[in-house]
Amino acid sequence: MELPSTKFLILAGVIILNLFLANLVYYNDKKNATNRVFAVLGIVMSIWLFSIYLSVTPVANLFWTRVTVCLATFMSVTFFLFAHTLPKDNLQLNKKKFVIILIGTLMIAFITLSPFTFTHVEEIDGALKTVPGPGMLPFALFTTFFSVSAFYFLFKKFKCSLGKEKKQLGFILSGIFLMLILIITTIMIPIIIFNNDFFIQFAPLYAFIFLAMTAVAILKYHLFDIKIVATEILVFVLVASLLVEGFSSGSAKQAIFRTSFAILVSILGVSLVHSVTKEIKQREEVAHLAQSLEKANLRLQEIDKQKTEFLSIASHQLRTPLSIIKGYIELIEDGAYGKPTRKMDHVLHDMDSSNEHLVKLVDEFLDITRIEQGRTKYTFEPRDMVALINGVVKELTEKSEEKKMHIKWTPPKDTCIIPMDEEKIRHVVFNFVDNAIKYSEKGTVRVELAEEEKGITVRVKDRGLGFGSEDQANFFQKFYRGENVKGTNVTGTGLGIYVCRKFIEGHNGKVWAKSKGLGKGSEFGFWVPLSSS
Repeated sequence: MELPSTKFLILAGVIILNLFLANLVYYNDKKNATNRVFAVLGIVMSIWLFSIYLSVTPVANLFWTRVTVCLATFMSVTFFLFAHTLPKDNLQLNKKKFVIILIGTLMIAFITLSPFTFTHVEEIDGALKTVPGPGMLPFALFTTFFSVSAFYFLFKKFKCSLGKEKKQLGFILSGIFLMLILIITTIMIPIIIFNNDFFIQFAPLYAFIFLAMTAVAILKYHLFDIKIVATEILVFVLVASLLVEGFSSGSAKQAIFRTSFAILVSILGVSLVHSVTKEIKQREEVAHLAQSLEKANLRLQEIDKQKTEFLSIASHQLRTPLSIIKGYIELIEDGAYGKPTRKMDHVLHDMDSSNEHLVKLVDEFLDITRIEQGRTKYTFEPRDMVALINGVVKELTEKSEEKKMHIKWTPPKDTCIIPMDEEKIRHVVFNFVDNAIKYSEKGTVRVELAEEEKGITVRVKDRGLGFGSEDQANFFQKFYRGENVKGTNVTGTGLGIYVCRKFIEGHNGKVWAKSKGLGKGSEFGFWVPLSSS
């Protein structure tokens, strides 16, 4: 059995690698127009390379030469479509232009298969030579136009791209440019002008240059995933080894056996590459989702920042007129504009209560903006926690008595001096006790103080609304209003205990909220260390 030539082995290797690459890109995303056109280009190029090999054999030389030129027509148009579409998901030509190009391609293809392109075969210097005819001119103009146009579109995209994409396109352009230059200068021009087809046998090597440059882009700049490339190369090496071993064995049985086994390996290899491609595609989708979430998170952070700035401006603008209103109410109550009647006293009291509510709300907004903008300042000084709680209980006793409730607080005999920002800790204690009164209709509010775990613990317990487990994890979040207050007349913004949490965290402490269930009361407390860091 005659051994295959080196030229045939090179051709077989290039065709197999080309088909693998076309299959790989196609199955990576079947719906992507760029992938589909590239797959068609790879298949047409493989058939074109094989027809070139047959066209230089003594048998049926004229027929295969015409077929080769016909396939070159389709290849140049497919290459143009690939360059024009890259990297879009949809074909970038409208239906009218696509139909015009298709009709023109079919007309040139018909001419290339007729005697107008190659008229006959002559024996020159003992070798058969095809004689070109007038049909070569429209073929040459047609293929050159679309090839140059394809290169123009790729170069234009290369100029407009940046970073990694620019490097990828640069490698692909280099490979295409070298392949086209070699085809035009060593094959097309010698055939048309000098009637010399000697270099046709090297066409597979020219295609291999394009594939090699694409491989550089894959390996160096990850145009496709390296796992896919490694899998494809492994399968290709196995198939090529089996084919070479079979054809070089000298036995027809061995050649048939090795070829059959190579086909089986190819089928399994395609399945393996498809599986790897699917895995990588899923990973890329997850990465894309993560990137989208990151962008959405950054956008939400920007919106939250803008909201904080708006609250800061609005709160400062509201603080001044509220203070003025409070001053005028006090002047009227003191008789600066005449002695108020009993009825007026009642109205002024309601106005003052509403104004105080608004002042408190604005103060909470100001606290929020300072916290989120990082402008909250802490002044740590040794202060007595017992005296602080005494002051809060005394201030809120009248409010509790109005609801016929009692605040039970038994101060310890000794003082409890710890480093703290007194104003902020007082805000927390006041808020917890005030909420216990607000969210209870009867019973006793208990305030407890204890020294625990190298720190001070303050607990405020009530017999009020209570809450469920779904509220416990969210109470200290900004703007959160528990399920327990829905349907009640108790108003609030959900900001108070959020500010309390931030103040306690500023003291390196912790807060908590506990309840046995709805209607079973609750406990709000905090712990701060005995020494500040």
